[in-house]
Amino acid sequence: MAAKEHLQAQISALPHKPGVYKYFDDEGIIYVGKAIDLRKRVSSYFTKQDHNKKTQQLVKNIKRIEFTIVDSESDAFLLENNLIKQHQPKYNILLKDGKTYPYLCLTNERFPRLIPTRNKINDGSRYYGPYANGTALNVLLELIRALYPLRTCNFNLSPQNVEAGKFKVCLEYHLGNCKGPCEDKEDEAQYNGYIQQIRNILNGDLRVPKQYFRDQMTAAAHNMQYELAHQFKVKLDKIEAFQLKSTIVSATLTNIDVFAIASNEKSAFITYLKVMNGSIILTQSLEVQKKLDEEDAEILAPLVMQMRQEFESESREILTNVAVQLPLPGIAVSVPQIGDKRKLLELALKNVLYARKEKESMNDRSKDLNEVRIMETIRKDLRLTELPKHIECFDNSNFQGDNPVAAMVCFRNAKPSKKDYRHYHIKTVIGPNDFDSMYEVVSRRYRRLVDEGASLPQLIIVDGGKGQLSMAVKALKDLNLWGQMAVIGIAKRLEEIYVPNDPLPLYIDKKSESLRLFQRMRDEVHRFGITFHRSRRDAATLKTELTDVKGLGPVTADKLLNKFKSVKKIRELTEAELIAEVGKAKAKVLQNYFAENDAPAHPMPARQLPS
Repeated sequence: MAAKEHLQAQISALPHKPGVYKYFDDEGIIYVGKAIDLRKRVSSYFTKQDHNKKTQQLVKNIKRIEFTIVDSESDAFLLENNLIKQHQPKYNILLKDGKTYPYLCLTNERFPRLIPTRNKINDGSRYYGPYANGTALNVLLELIRALYPLRTCNFNLSPQNVEAGKFKVCLEYHLGNCKGPCEDKEDEAQYNGYIQQIRNILNGDLRVPKQYFRDQMTAAAHNMQYELAHQFKVKLDKIEAFQLKSTIVSATLTNIDVFAIASNEKSAFITYLKVMNGSIILTQSLEVQKKLDEEDAEILAPLVMQMRQEFESESREILTNVAVQLPLPGIAVSVPQIGDKRKLLELALKNVLYARKEKESMNDRSKDLNEVRIMETIRKDLRLTELPKHIECFDNSNFQGDNPVAAMVCFRNAKPSKKDYRHYHIKTVIGPNDFDSMYEVVSRRYRRLVDEGASLPQLIIVDGGKGQLSMAVKALKDLNLWGQMAVIGIAKRLEEIYVPNDPLPLYIDKKSESLRLFQRMRDEVHRFGITFHRSRRDAATLKTELTDVKGLGPVTADKLLNKFKSVKKIRELTEAELIAEVGKAKAKVLQNYFAENDAPAHPMPARQLPS
């Protein structure tokens, strides 16, 4: 109580102002959140009754609360994001951080080079990107190198060094990929013209280089330099092929960031498209694990901020498929419904839905592989001739010999098949005899499967030691099924596995997936059997008590018990309710019976029914 009172005192002291709150357990920060009104937001964790299980667990672990007041909701948003990155709280979505993306660098030197790098250095060079993956960067780099004769060496091509003849042309010159600026064979002004066109391409604007190669092709053809014209034609085709893969339907779209989110119970998937000059220059998809069953908008908002920062977006417009509020003044955030922007958003949605479907399919495939691995482990541990895709497990249940029952659970492909579970009333055995009871239920089960032409399991498990196992084997032999199914027994005390005709138990590693599945099936059949046994025992006990009432027949007793489930509830019925159920005469009989049996413990006068 002292801890709860301490938290309530902290909550009462919170101001009605915007800010960030931090929840602590005994080890440190476990959650960071933002709020327009700190007191209202924090108190909602402790007053609302409809929280999901994850949030309920969070609240249970809160030992201390701290808060920071800020000037606005925007400031709270940014502070929350920074604190989550800094402390990585257990119950917050952990925003990806620390990953280094590649850039294309135009070096700050005479005859600049275009090189890929992951390190930005403040040396005057111009960096383009970052790119979400190396493939996109390499495609663009290969295009530029195919279009322009850029040098790849790292020599210091100062005028003094070149005039002094310090360098010699390399193989790239002889292959035609470089024009030899190291030996002053390249015109610097023309080279810088190439660099300006490369800047346009890296900024997503292909119009200038396209026009340049078109003009050069036309001029060469006019001068009857057809081989040169063909070379320019090839380069123009390369640009148009590249543009064909990246251009959006409408050329009216300029610089836009597009975000789409789709989630399931465990994860959220986000796709980001960065559009510049009508072309998609970057795509990135990611998955984040949910921690407190967050809404999509709650997940997407900080990721928009972070991804724009990581990929250095300067776009003044953001499209999303869910409405989000972002502390970005001067930037339009919208959910388009029609037109080219809607088509662009649907492209992002198509990608994010595909990413979610692919991940779920991978999980399903992983589960299938896991199940096959478990069955293969069982096959090896028990030296079976075939994979145990169908396993059945039996258990008996009785209380001092009364109400003997048995249960069978069925697993298919290492998973419970509950539609195949069965209960059995023991019919041929009197008293607590687990061995004969096991013989009866195994016989009944597989006689029926044979009569119905149903498939037989590859493995049978009986809950018990050598005695129960031998009776299961006898039942199969009497049915002429011995040898068609493997049978084992699992002893409770030491988790020993017994196989037929072997007095010593089989050793299986305690960490083995085989043993874990056997234990799971044993526990499941035990639970299933005990539940059935208790319900039957309780029903028999209740029925005996009511049928002992003189003047009340078994039909009436069954009717009352089926409806009210217990004698206690029947005792609590009013006169009018009893009369409505069984009529005045039987109602009076029941009231007299209850009054007589309750008299020693509850000396209350019997209620009189009207004559």
